[in-house]
Amino acid sequence: MRGPQPPGPWTDGDPPAELSAFVGRSAELAALDAALGRARLVTVTGMGGVGKSRLAVRAAARWASGGAADAAVRGRVELAAVRDAQFVEYAVVEALGLTDHTTRTPRQVLLEHLAGRPVLLVLDGFEHLVAACAELTAELLRKLPQLRVLAVGRRPLGLTGEHLFPLAPLGEEEAVLLFTSRAREQGLAVADGAGVRELCRRLEGIPLALELAAGRLRTLSPEQLLQRLDDRFRLLTGGGRDALPRHRTLRTAIGWSHELCTPAERLLWARLSVFAQTFDLEAAEYVCSGDGLPAEDVLDVLSELLSQSVVTREETPAGPRYRMLDTVRAYGAAWLEAAGDAERLRRRHRDWYLGLATLCELDWFSPRQREVAARVEAELPNLRVALDFSVTEPEEAHLGQYLAGSLWFCWVGCGRLAEGRRWLERSVELRSPYAQARLKALWVLGYVAILQGDTVRALQALRACREEAEREADATALAYAEHRTGCLALVRDDMAGAETLLRSALARYREIGELNSNVLMGEVELAMTRAFQGDLPGAVRLCEDVRRVCEEHGERWARSYALYVLAYAAWLGGDPAGARELLADCLADAHAFRDLLASVLVMELLALVTVTEGDAAEAAVLQGAASRLWPSVGLPLFGSAHYSAPHEQCEAAARKALGDARYEECVREGAGLGREAAVARALRRDRARPPGAPPVCASTGVPRAAPRAPARREAGARWGDGEAGRDGGGAGPDGEAGSREGAGKREPAASPARKGGETAG
Repeated sequence: MRGPQPPGPWTDGDPPAELSAFVGRSAELAALDAALGRARLVTVTGMGGVGKSRLAVRAAARWASGGAADAAVRGRVELAAVRDAQFVEYAVVEALGLTDHTTRTPRQVLLEHLAGRPVLLVLDGFEHLVAACAELTAELLRKLPQLRVLAVGRRPLGLTGEHLFPLAPLGEEEAVLLFTSRAREQGLAVADGAGVRELCRRLEGIPLALELAAGRLRTLSPEQLLQRLDDRFRLLTGGGRDALPRHRTLRTAIGWSHELCTPAERLLWARLSVFAQTFDLEAAEYVCSGDGLPAEDVLDVLSELLSQSVVTREETPAGPRYRMLDTVRAYGAAWLEAAGDAERLRRRHRDWYLGLATLCELDWFSPRQREVAARVEAELPNLRVALDFSVTEPEEAHLGQYLAGSLWFCWVGCGRLAEGRRWLERSVELRSPYAQARLKALWVLGYVAILQGDTVRALQALRACREEAEREADATALAYAEHRTGCLALVRDDMAGAETLLRSALARYREIGELNSNVLMGEVELAMTRAFQGDLPGAVRLCEDVRRVCEEHGERWARSYALYVLAYAAWLGGDPAGARELLADCLADAHAFRDLLASVLVMELLALVTVTEGDAAEAAVLQGAASRLWPSVGLPLFGSAHYSAPHEQCEAAARKALGDARYEECVREGAGLGREAAVARALRRDRARPPGAPPVCASTGVPRAAPRAPARREAGARWGDGEAGRDGGGAGPDGEAGSREGAGKREPAASPARKGGETAG
């Protein structure tokens, strides 16, 4: 399963597997390098299977590490699995590793995050989305002067200034090198002889055709391969030896490889075409088995397709996964349609991913939480296909609602609010006779809207959920609706109202035996209402309870928010070292889950701890790093006096120690850090305080001999100062409290029902 980095798009770290398989093309690579140096939009065109993607990936790697040493960002956007043109922008945002919780469009996010930064964007497989990709590319190039786009497709984008780079098949020498290299990878010694060269000529140097042919070398010699291929070519050319057009050569080579498959291999090839991008063995065994292919035979048949290069295997953070090249998948899909089995397979595919989402939702509240995040990240393309199937089929509406709602932990816990909002809105628009699924989608939609700062839509969704839940006597939906409404009260700075609603929701959760991450987040949010009203000891008791339950169950996400509150209490109690330790623990988890809100809140508080420890310059750097991230979260510090107070104290102390000019210089340094660099900087314990520097009073900036611990009542009063009449009341360490990111960022929930199930509503 997966950690924070997605297995598909490539932004940092080791280059993808395509690079290790790269053979030849040195002249083309040099020419493409030169083209990228001259033009801001270069489009590599060519027939399917000619090696466009591999060349582009290699060129991008060279651009990032060689001639363009100042490169800041590069990203590869795989568009073959994107079926809806409206999701092109989401795919680009995802490929660049950007996280944004606000209601801004993905395009606005791209323009803001990439402004002033050297970027190479690789758009791969756009030919079925030409209009959408062309329009997006044109605007990005117009507004981002340092952007370069390397497009890869079978046709041009058709934009002014586009430099076309048509890619021809391999020359004979390189074709022979590729063929013999692939043979060696299978442990076969194939000599460069007349039969091999004639086969490469007949396949016209098309890399995919050569690889498919090489995949047959375990059973056929090059001469036998050539004879069978010649037989097929003569049939297609009326008995002569005239050359076929290259696109027909490739299709012929694929078809010939298909004919050489056993019936079981052909059947699995066709059925695997329902998957988007990658898939795992379990999914293949469920979706593709039956009607002539027993589940226990799928592994053996898949292994044969692997050996024939019809399917490839890759290692990912989510474990081993399999992939079919787009051209090969399209051939299988055509056979599936011709067999009249496509609809049934799409439904089986949807059912598998519905079950996967259900299991992952339950496992989110367990020691497998990080594995769940990794698994869902790897499966997002397939989950999108399943969602699309459900929301476009009228009789499947309730399943679309259920699936969109069950993925709340992905939308909320893994930084995908914007995409989640889109699926949830589409699903609740559908009419369904099954109320339970719709109710779940409604309360999840309400929560997502709160986190995005859209209180009007949140109120609409939660009111609808509550009214329908009362009519249906659905106690679970009613508890969640009340809980979310309590979060909404927090956003509106109605502390008394928020406390009443949250306590009531927690009581409802206890009655129905609900215990999960949502419930624990409800306790954390309740703790925030107590803290904001001056009861810091009560807030600490609640969060210690949450931490204990989280650790009993191996839960890390809700625990991180409880640690944030406890760290604040430690700082107020005069224990900056203890606060730093708690915050480091919190930040490590928040960053692993791509939880941008928790990450930026921790950085703000770490800045305060750092200035208290005597390092004003580093505190200012951390404030600058946080200032760069806040626009992706919402209104900085939610416009809340509660959250703003630590920032203001830190700034005052740092300015006093450094002077205005030096303070601003340090803030600019921090603002220049990317998210990864900012988190790494925040976690560097060795910068806690310069050697010999005395700690300072955070409120005055005056050095002090030792930390002074305020009395509990005093500490609580300090946290609650200025609580009333502000827009960003604070939804729990979630940070959702603000006027933008909503209250209690992670599915707020109720008091821990110490016994009870793990259902998520």
